[in-house]
Amino acid sequence: MPTKAKRTKNRVIVQYAVPRRGVPAAASLRRWALAVASSDVTLVVVGEKEGRRLNARFRGKKRATNVLSFPYGGGHGEVVLCHPVIAREARAQGKTLASHYAHLVMHGVLHLRGYTHERPPDARRMERAEIRALERFGLRNPYELE
Repeated sequence: MPTKAKRTKNRVIVQYAVPRRGVPAAASLRRWALAVASSDVTLVVVGEKEGRRLNARFRGKKRATNVLSFPYGGGHGEVVLCHPVIAREARAQGKTLASHYAHLVMHGVLHLRGYTHERPPDARRMERAEIRALERFGLRNPYELE
């Protein structure tokens, strides 16, 4: 009797709703997501207008934000990254665009897995997970002050 092959790898789909110039390559975005993913994930890179629209609709805030996570259950979900906001933050914080993207991709995917940062103990747990994952790529702790 034939058996079905069990799929063990998580899939990360990357979609761009902005021109790709200046945005990290899909391969990089996938690697960062897979560092913390427990299920299939879709990453969507959007512009300011779409970032603002989504943040207003789902969080009641009238400005674009850097990352939004939409969990579908079981670690599956969609992470929306707003490129103009991420680029501005990276410049303002003196970080490379790649390191800031890596952090925010991982942050968003951890939200899909149920991590939160509303309470201090939860925030510390999430930050530790982010820091460990970033270290695997040779990236610094994003919470350390310069």
